Amino acid sequence: MKNLDTERGNPKTVNIDSMSVEEILKTMNEEDATVPLCIREALPDIECVVQKCIAAHKKGGRIIYLGAGTSGRLAIVDAVETVPTFNATSEEFSYVMAGGKEAVYRSLEAVEDSEVEAKKELDRLEVNEKDILIGITASGRTPFVKGALEYASQKGAATVLIANVENPELSGYADNVIKIVTGPEVITGSTRLKAGTSQKMVLNMISTATMIKQGKVYGNHMVDVLTLNEKLKVRATNMVCEITGVESSKARMTLEECHWKVKVAIVRLLLEVDTPRAEALLEKHEGFIRKAVSQFKG
Repeated sequence: MKNLDTERGNPKTVNIDSMSVEEILKTMNEEDATVPLCIREALPDIECVVQKCIAAHKKGGRIIYLGAGTSGRLAIVDAVETVPTFNATSEEFSYVMAGGKEAVYRSLEAVEDSEVEAKKELDRLEVNEKDILIGITASGRTPFVKGALEYASQKGAATVLIANVENPELSGYADNVIKIVTGPEVITGSTRLKAGTSQKMVLNMISTATMIKQGKVYGNHMVDVLTLNEKLKVRATNMVCEITGVESSKARMTLEECHWKVKVAIVRLLLEVDTPRAEALLEKHEGFIRKAVSQFKG
C-alpha cells in the first residue's frame, strides 16, 4: 500500500500544517496545475476508449461508469449531466456507486472491498456484450472495481480501467487502461484532490467527445440541450439566433412551434423547410445537423 503513487508523501507539503493560508492555497494551485499535463500523456489511451464508446452507442450499448468513494461520486456527476446537456437517456451513460445511494451522501469506506456487491449491481443492470464498463479507482486496486471488471468481461462487455498509478494492480482485468499518474497528493493519500480532479477531467473528455460524435453538438453549441427551465429556453433561443442569423423573436417562435427541439428549429430555419421535413432530414442523417444541411443543399 505504501508504495502506491497515490499514497506516497509529497515533499513539497511536509510542513503544510505550518504554512499560512496563502501558502497552502498557492501550493495546492501549483500541484493542481500539473494535472492536465499528466492527462496529456494518456491522450492516446483516452482516444482509444472514446472510439469504443462511440461504437458501443452506435450498436445500442451503454457506457457504465463504476467506482467507490470519490471515484463513484465523480462518475455520477458526469453521467447525470449528460442528460440535460446532450439529451442523452439515463441508459446511455449509466453509473454504479459502491454502497448505492447512501454512499453518495456520506462516506461508507468498507463497501469498496466487496467484489460480490459489484457483480450483483451489474447483474441487476443486465450488462451485456453491447456495453462498455469503465471502472475508476485512484489506487488501481479497489476490490469493488475488480469484481465489476471480471463480471463485465464474463458477459462480453468491453472493459476499461482508469487509475492514478503507474502500475495498476487491476490492469490485467481490463481491455484498456487509462493511467493518469498524478503523483503524491498535497495531503498524503487524499485522492479526492489531484487524482479526483484528473478523473473528472477524463470523464468529461470521454462523455463530451462521445456525444459530439453522436451529433449532439453543432459547431460548439449543445444543440440537443433539454430546455427544462427558462434559463435553458433563453440559451436555446440565443443558440438558434447565432447559428441561423434570425431575430430573437423569430427564433423563439420557431422553437415553440418545434416543441423546443433545438436541432429541428435550426434545420428548419437554415433550409427554410417545414417541421416534418426538418425532422425527416435529421432522422435520415442520424441527428447530425451538418450532414442534413450540406447534403440537402448539395
